[in-house]
Amino acid sequence: MAGKIYRISGALVVAKGLEGVRMNEVVRVGEEKLVGEVIRIAEDLAFIQVYEDTSGLKVGEVVERTGEPLAVELGPGLLGQAFDGIQRPLDQIRALRGDFIERGVDIPALPRDKKWHFTPLVKTGDKVKMGSIIGDVQETKYLKHKIMVPPNLKANLDEEFEVVEIKVGEYTVWDTIAVLRDKEGKTYNISMAHKWPVRLARPSAKKLLPTVPLITGQRILDFLFPIALGGNAALPGGFGTGKTVTEQSLAKHSLVDVVIYIGCGERGNEMTEVLVEFPELTDPKTGGPLMDRTILVVNTSNMPVAAREASIYTGITLAEYYRDMGYNVLLLADSTSRWAEALREMSSRLEEMPGEEGYPTYLASRLAAFYERTGRVVSLSGEIGSVTAVGAVSPPGGDFSEPVVQSTLRVVGGFWALDSSLARSRHYPAINWNISYTLYYDLVKGWFEKEVSEEWTPLRTWMMEVLQKDRELQDIVQLLGPDALQDDQRVLLETARIIKLAFLQQNAFHEIDASSSPKKTFLIAKAIKSAYETFMYYTREKGFDPKNIPTLPAVESIIRLKELKDSEVESAIDKIAEELRVHLERLSREAA
Repeated sequence: MAGKIYRISGALVVAKGLEGVRMNEVVRVGEEKLVGEVIRIAEDLAFIQVYEDTSGLKVGEVVERTGEPLAVELGPGLLGQAFDGIQRPLDQIRALRGDFIERGVDIPALPRDKKWHFTPLVKTGDKVKMGSIIGDVQETKYLKHKIMVPPNLKANLDEEFEVVEIKVGEYTVWDTIAVLRDKEGKTYNISMAHKWPVRLARPSAKKLLPTVPLITGQRILDFLFPIALGGNAALPGGFGTGKTVTEQSLAKHSLVDVVIYIGCGERGNEMTEVLVEFPELTDPKTGGPLMDRTILVVNTSNMPVAAREASIYTGITLAEYYRDMGYNVLLLADSTSRWAEALREMSSRLEEMPGEEGYPTYLASRLAAFYERTGRVVSLSGEIGSVTAVGAVSPPGGDFSEPVVQSTLRVVGGFWALDSSLARSRHYPAINWNISYTLYYDLVKGWFEKEVSEEWTPLRTWMMEVLQKDRELQDIVQLLGPDALQDDQRVLLETARIIKLAFLQQNAFHEIDASSSPKKTFLIAKAIKSAYETFMYYTREKGFDPKNIPTLPAVESIIRLKELKDSEVESAIDKIAEELRVHLERLSREAA
């Protein structure tokens, strides 16, 4: 049953006469068949948010129902692609229509003509359930795409099906590769792809405790504020604090199987940088192209605002799909503030009661629902996979008290606060160690102590204490000057300075320093603590003056440790320790 456009308000279109229409149903609006989604129903009126530009639409144009919710296509061919917010492939649109996306473009997400070699893992007569893996496809050189029985065939997830037919060979994603039969005798044709509604979380068998850390390659994160695989973190910061570069560093160097990067409402030049740079990057994990395990969901600031709202759900659904295959997936959302602005705009057009700063009253619940879809799980097939989400937040003026930051804080387990003053002083990543925190450390510390060193936690505690005392002493220095401090306090201040330069600062564009392994991170921290203890000994016992610490050649060598390869760090630390002892002995004798 078709309806007619009754009213138009920007991205919101009100239609009349859509009998039987359901909430979140996809409709086609106007003569150009623009994609829209029903977000409210009032008597005979359907309120539709349109995911394309509504310029030129007229009252009275036809609105057609599709009978389906907003869904994404899941199957081989997703990796290496760049999609818009409603999963239209940008490369194919560009090839067909040019550099700008025209209205009404309808191109399937997965290519219909490409054939994949399907290898079955079950045989005729076997029993399978929804979510069971029945075969695989070599999607990229390094990653196998596991073909699953769609989890939405029937309502009962525990129901068994008999494999009536299973094929092997070259097929397109929508060709039938298996036939299943349920206990009532009804048969189901299974292809390599299936559709899934983006607003519905994919089911799993069991949720696991997040006890394995996400190794990011960023020292400050891995050592001081780690999060777990299946955890979530917020990355708030004002303009110019390095949110996008930090998220791109996480995408390049985190030890995960699949990366999904959502550019939600970001500037076009930033997303162009990602689209141009990522295909040229080498994956440090496999040695192949980084795009072979990356999916980009691109929705720039000049694209229709309603599509921003969909892009977040498109990204998390793609992440859950690869999680169900047993892969660890990192989802990067840049930024959730732009997504919240899209919610605010649509809410105002719906004339809903505004909440704080004009955001809708359901902002917190929508954010919570998004982050709750992360986790480390046992999938329906028995595989263990995870979705880890890092959401950048762009508060106006860097104000962390604004609603999006505060609503995000209530639901995430990691808070990596970017600081404008650190960014201005060229300290990157500009993560403020005094206000950042993690709720995952007690869960993941066992992994670090087992896989790296038993000294990991005591060393981390020592570094946190030094940085905390440094913050307190800086207040005294600003009031009374450095001469008011005792020698022990001056040693601590100089050690904190070394920690900031040698450990907390990290060059995202340096060939070696861009990523730091847990072992290298631990060794640098241990070298700094050893130097601190040496400074303290010579200051207390031999009369060494702490004001000479910055002039020691060994201090510069410690700062340069981060630029050495992993295999060179241990021998370099031994040389530095000996060099430091020799210099301090000489200076102490001169002082005496």
